[in-house]
Amino acid sequence: MIFPMSSRFLHTLLEIIYPKKCHGCKSRIRTPSTQDLVCGDCWSKIKINPPPFCSHCGRHLDTKRNKKNICPECVKFQLHFDRAFSPCQYDGVLRDLIHEFKYKGKDYLSGPLSRLMTDFIEAYDFPIGDIDQIIPIPLYKSRLREREFNQAEALGSLIAKKFDRELNSVSLVRSSWKRTQTDLKKDERRSNVLGNFSIKNSSGLRNKNILLIDDVLTTGATCSEAASVLKKAGAGIVFVLTLAN
Repeated sequence: MIFPMSSRFLHTLLEIIYPKKCHGCKSRIRTPSTQDLVCGDCWSKIKINPPPFCSHCGRHLDTKRNKKNICPECVKFQLHFDRAFSPCQYDGVLRDLIHEFKYKGKDYLSGPLSRLMTDFIEAYDFPIGDIDQIIPIPLYKSRLREREFNQAEALGSLIAKKFDRELNSVSLVRSSWKRTQTDLKKDERRSNVLGNFSIKNSSGLRNKNILLIDDVLTTGATCSEAASVLKKAGAGIVFVLTLAN
């Protein structure tokens, strides 16, 4: 006679056969962790972006070198979004996790990664109640086919659900794509994204306050170009929230 296995026994058996490994350090997870995807040690090593922040791009501001509330980069270049926010620094464990998430198809990492963003919203009293729509930065169609999912949309959908905001993943379109931004210099990044975005159904954007979502803010060129197109379509305030900068 075959007796049915209890769920606890089955879970233990699966742990023996397929032990859970941390997506950061690749070691076996032995203690409670973030959704059993990232071990507690790696999670504690994620570098948080401490205040004070640049009032425009959201980077940490070194007040010893700059007594104003804006960083040297934002003094030099005009960015079209109203303000950007990033809870973490793009370094170490988080950089590795974003790479796994973005380039290795591990879309399930959107859970713990989005938690960094929602925790930031709650900790700093971000005016999420004044946001009408959450819009993820779109991928060009060939890039979307290659990756099979849009990492910004994966993050944005969880943030929208958490705070009961409207997710709009159709109005902003990546209408062209030239080169990846990764290996470009600052000035090249800005020219590389010009004309990359277009709008569908601009009437749905008029006077709407927008929160743009992406994974990393480097120069801000991509989000700035997207914000410019949204504002020309009639959007109100355009904020940006990324995992890291």
